[in-house]
Amino acid sequence: MSGVVTGDAVVLGLQPARLPSRALAVLIDLVVVWAAYVLVMIGLVVATASLDEAAVAAVSVAAFLLVLVGAPIAVETLSHGRSLGKMACGLRVVRDDGGPIRFRHALVRGAMGIVEILMTFGVVACVASLVSERGRRLGDVFAGTLVVRERMPAARVLPVPPPPPWLVGRFAGLDLSAVPEGLWLEIRQYLTRARELDPGVGRQLAERLAGQLVARTGTPPPAGVPAEAYLAGVVAERQERDARRALAEAGGGVGIGSGAGAWTGTGTGDGTGTGTGVPGGFGGGGVGVAPAAAVPSGFSPVVPPVQPSAAPPAAVPAVPAVGSSREDGPPATGFAPPA
Repeated sequence: MSGVVTGDAVVLGLQPARLPSRALAVLIDLVVVWAAYVLVMIGLVVATASLDEAAVAAVSVAAFLLVLVGAPIAVETLSHGRSLGKMACGLRVVRDDGGPIRFRHALVRGAMGIVEILMTFGVVACVASLVSERGRRLGDVFAGTLVVRERMPAARVLPVPPPPPWLVGRFAGLDLSAVPEGLWLEIRQYLTRARELDPGVGRQLAERLAGQLVARTGTPPPAGVPAEAYLAGVVAERQERDARRALAEAGGGVGIGSGAGAWTGTGTGDGTGTGTGVPGGFGGGGVGVAPAAAVPSGFSPVVPPVQPSAAPPAAVPAVPAVGSSREDGPPATGFAPPA
């Protein structure tokens, strides 16, 4: 890794590209550029067949500069340092401070590339990259740029080996709240790399980590249990607790509710009454009537609650009051049957 200091005094850890990857990227770029140059020249030969030699030479030089020099400069400028070969190899050209390059950087690199790569067949560029600490050629030195690796290989994550079967569940009552995360990380790293260590060194490291774990938990390991097995058992217990806690936090409850309703009614002296309510959690409503002569003053009739049924009751037509007709409109005083 190379420490690149930005304009804000921030150190960036970048991995400079070395000669093999850079040479492969340049080779891919040269193949593409030369193929395009050959196609352009074939077209120019056909198009300039009627011109004299001076015109043909001028067109050829212009095509050489535009295709072999101008095209790479334009591609690096527009793609911010990523040509076709660099994209294939996972490389990028950046400034010394880690920022994207601009036209002037690509122009200097392209101009120096004519001398370093085309005129000397890449010898000068290879020597300069081998001598430079960060693998830079002369074009990078003059332009103030650096070719870095953009795609880094992903780190391989190794699983923690399980403890012996006879240790599963032996540390269920162990208090692990005082163990710091740094110690857990060291233990996991040791368990994943234990088979790669020297047996003597691995045993000493396991005993040291086990001693630190015992000091944090306050409980020594069972008699006869090796330090490595003790560490594996404790780590497995912590992983199981974390899994149970995650399941408990992710789980949800289901609530069941029930309710009951009451029926209330009011009565008036003219023999009409109304009642509303929700009996037994079901919605319902009704109208009750009592004759004025039959209902004593101050007495409120009790209307029994309506029992829920699968189908609503059929509507009962209203009976007109005595002395009225249907043509007279709604009666002044009437009754509605109970629900």
